[in-house]
Amino acid sequence: MKITPQCVVALTWTLKDTLGEVLDELDEPVEFLLGGADLLAKIEEALQGRQAGDAIDLHLEPEDAFGDFDEMRLFLEPRALFPVGIEEGMTFDGTALPAGVGGQVPREGFYTVSEMYPEHVVLDGNHPLAGIAIRLSLKVESVREASLQEIASGTMGTGFFRLEAEPPGNDTLH
Repeated sequence: MKITPQCVVALTWTLKDTLGEVLDELDEPVEFLLGGADLLAKIEEALQGRQAGDAIDLHLEPEDAFGDFDEMRLFLEPRALFPVGIEEGMTFDGTALPAGVGGQVPREGFYTVSEMYPEHVVLDGNHPLAGIAIRLSLKVESVREASLQEIASGTMGTGFFRLEAEPPGNDTLH
C-alpha cells in the first residue's frame, strides 16, 4: 500500500544535527497518522507515495522543523515556587505550573527548566530543538488504512518530537 493522507504509517528513524551528532534514535516502529497532528508538514510531504521498506533522508531547517529559538519564551521565575527536587531539564505543562508563577508566562505549551540559580530558575518555552537544523533518516516499516476513529481523533497519540511533561527526572523528547 502506498502512503496517502489519512493512513497510518509505522516509522523508525535516526535524528542528527548538522554536525552528525545523534539526537534521537527510534529502533522500534511507532505509528503516526498522516493528515493529522502527528508529523511535521515536510515529513508528511516526503512520505506521500512511499511504501513499506522505503528509506528517506531529509534535511530540515528550523522553520520546517521546530521553529526558530525565541528569546521571548524565556522566563525567570523564583526558585522557591518550584518543588524541592527541581533539576535542569525537567519539563512542566504550562497549565500545571506552580501557583505564583508570573502572569507573563503563557499557560499553553510546555516549559523546560533550562538554567538554575540560587534564587531563580529559567523556564524555556521553546522546543528543545528550536533553532536547530536537523537531518532525519526515516524508514517506513509499514503502512495501513486509518480507521474512522483514528481519523476522527486526528492523531495516533504520538506527535513528532512533541515535548511532553513527564514526572521529575524524565526529559523525554518523544
